[in-house]
Amino acid sequence: MASDLKTKTLSGFIWSFIQRFGSMSISFVSNIVLARLLTLDDYGTIGMLMIFIAVANTFVDGGFGSALIQKKEPTKEDYSTIFWWNMLLSFVIYGLLYWAAPAISRFYNLPILSDVLRVQGIILIINALSIIQQNQLRKQLKFKRLAVVTVISASLSAGIAIALAWIGWGVWALVAQQLLLSLFTAIILWGLNNWWPDLVFSKESFKQLFGFGGFILLSNLINSFCDNIQGLLLGKFANPTALGLYTQARKLEEIASTSISGIVNQVAYPILSQKQNDKTALINILKKFITLISFFVFPLMFMLILIAKPLIVLMYSQKWIECVPYFQILCIAGLAVSLQGINLNAIAAIGKSNIMFKWTIVKRTIGIILNVGGLLLFGVYGLLLGGVLTAFTLYAINAMLVSKHIGYKFIEQMKDLLSITAASIIAFVVSFLIGRCICFGLVADITIKVISFVTFYIASSILLNRYVIKEIYETGMSFVLKRS
Repeated sequence: MASDLKTKTLSGFIWSFIQRFGSMSISFVSNIVLARLLTLDDYGTIGMLMIFIAVANTFVDGGFGSALIQKKEPTKEDYSTIFWWNMLLSFVIYGLLYWAAPAISRFYNLPILSDVLRVQGIILIINALSIIQQNQLRKQLKFKRLAVVTVISASLSAGIAIALAWIGWGVWALVAQQLLLSLFTAIILWGLNNWWPDLVFSKESFKQLFGFGGFILLSNLINSFCDNIQGLLLGKFANPTALGLYTQARKLEEIASTSISGIVNQVAYPILSQKQNDKTALINILKKFITLISFFVFPLMFMLILIAKPLIVLMYSQKWIECVPYFQILCIAGLAVSLQGINLNAIAAIGKSNIMFKWTIVKRTIGIILNVGGLLLFGVYGLLLGGVLTAFTLYAINAMLVSKHIGYKFIEQMKDLLSITAASIIAFVVSFLIGRCICFGLVADITIKVISFVTFYIASSILLNRYVIKEIYETGMSFVLKRS
């Protein structure tokens, strides 16, 4: 049984990797093209509405997706009940957004936002169609199907968006990309996943799942609002151009900070949920997941800080040069962001959603104070630095909750991260000094810095993180041998 779980976990990682990096690669390439065709204000316009769409999407899911995965044996009645609830809620929330659109437009003093939000809001109804389908596949660890759906949907929507941007659609090309991505995802999921809802709504199922999912919903709503509060503040107190720079910087940073961690988290939650009653196994699995994320994400974030300027100019053109410091500051926050989810998933896996909710209020209150205080005292850069402090505060609290309720001690987690952090810093400093001594074009600058960074990170890791390399190698070989 343990061997079977390990094989499924490894398979899940591989297909989650294909899903995540496939869609990100498509998004990355399309974003480079779109950034050259569209203006900073176009991205700023979308950024202003990000918080409303994100919070509304969170509300539609309602935390029931997590509840269905956490429940050991959900019934078809459970799935059908939540499906109809999600659909009803999506229409209600869309109606509220449609009604509030003019007021939101006046809040930002940008008339076009009303029409954009009313069209973009349709994504809520489309997403509601596919929530249960996606959660069923995650529950069953069928990440291969999810990968196929994601890559195909991302490719089609990106291609159409580029064509629309080319013929002059402006911000509507970005709106179309988001809508089409959700639409293609829903259509393909319904074609691949052999499940249809029954015409039933069980009050008992709803009540039982809401007991866990309700706290997840409240936590996710607060998290979603606070994760996007920087965009809200920039849109209100700065200008569309500043928000466009921030939106682009965040989009690029999230590719690094959430790519690997997103892959791990997608596989980790159902795995951790299966081991929720075995604390020893839970600690061992969690420790491996955290080490895996940090081993790849930490050096990636340091390397991106190092090559930020030539990278952004090369990809997006000189008009995005002011995006560089935004991106570098967000990368610092990304170090902590990458580990927030895995710690939080561990708490959710053991059913402590009420504790998550209570601490979410505390964490996010601190975060709002830091962000607003930073903006008022130091402007845009103060806001960004407030975000960095918020990210590390959230991570520290999540890690301490894991320490208390699971037993993976906070100090032990810090020790596990220390050698990886040290190896990343060594590679960064050496590569920075090498870069200062050499002056070439953009491509040569990036190439030399990347090669030197990777070389010194691997060398440092051989000395400091030999056990991590050994674990990754043995895990990979185990999977290969089982497949051969």
